[in-house]
Amino acid sequence: MASNKTTETNASVPAYVAAIADEARRTDIAALIKLMQKASGFPPKMWGPGIVGFGSYHYKYDSGHEGDAPLAGLASRSTAIVLYLNLGEKRDVLLEKLGKHKTGKGCIYLKKLADADEKVLEEMVKVSISATY
Repeated sequence: MASNKTTETNASVPAYVAAIADEARRTDIAALIKLMQKASGFPPKMWGPGIVGFGSYHYKYDSGHEGDAPLAGLASRSTAIVLYLNLGEKRDVLLEKLGKHKTGKGCIYLKKLADADEKVLEEMVKVSISATY
């Protein structure tokens, strides 16, 4: 069985943030890290080379595949800030209140932090922690 690529590492979160070329994106990521740390109660840790995660949980699928993942996370990608949150049954209600965003299968995409309601983001992080932990 293949090993998981996204595992917790000892890489530096401040170095990850400092390496973000776009100043506005760097500022948004730093602010989101503070927001997510406060809302989750967990310190930020690097997961793989490009995801900042908060807390962790162990999962195991019926297929036998298992591993660890962050309870909440974020990443700076070329076109957006990506949020990794498990919102469960509250997903639609929270996304409706969030502000300007796009969604993928399990991700939420923001162009910039100013597009989102930060109070709703805090609630989303708390929901993700309680839904998974």
